[in-house]
Amino acid sequence: MQIRELSVPGSFVATPAQFADDRGVFTEWYRFDALAEAVGHPLDLRQGNSSVSRKGVVRGIHFADVPPSQAKYVTVAHGAVIDYVVDIRVGSPTFGKWDSVVLDTIDRRAVYVGEGLGHCFVALTDDAAVTYLVSEVFSPQREHGITPLDETIGLELPFALDQLLLSEKDLAAPTLLEAERDGLLPTFEAATAYTRSLDESWSRR
Repeated sequence: MQIRELSVPGSFVATPAQFADDRGVFTEWYRFDALAEAVGHPLDLRQGNSSVSRKGVVRGIHFADVPPSQAKYVTVAHGAVIDYVVDIRVGSPTFGKWDSVVLDTIDRRAVYVGEGLGHCFVALTDDAAVTYLVSEVFSPQREHGITPLDETIGLELPFALDQLLLSEKDLAAPTLLEAERDGLLPTFEAATAYTRSLDESWSRR
């Protein structure tokens, strides 16, 4: 498995080796040790989620309060999506910046979204099945959103606006600057301090 950091610090893309024969394909799509080495601490798995989306569905931009936030390891079991990681950490050198990776069943990549970052994806195919391993159980009072249509962030979406399908909640979500004004966003200092504590705890074991 090859793991490299994306342009948003704290996020990574993992590309597994694939072993094909006349029966099909085998791959290790998640490796605890490889991810921990790249990130600095392991994914403390607390919950597994899955979603199935029709073409054009947008889910996100979602994030959770720090600490403990909710780190995610995201991959696709069927179809394809474009997956976005957004730096929403106030004070970060890359605040408001984003990176993206196509997740599909050809390269079978996965994206790691670190604590304090925003996450979003758009389904490129019908029946796009996304699997998420996450570090914390769902906590509605700690979960927040930013509209993926925010011009300040400027996500390069794969379809025209009239071809996108968003939930009412995501449509009504604030912009990045509105969320910052209302004190909803994590700070770079808090997110960095929290991930550093996880790194140090892991290194002492």
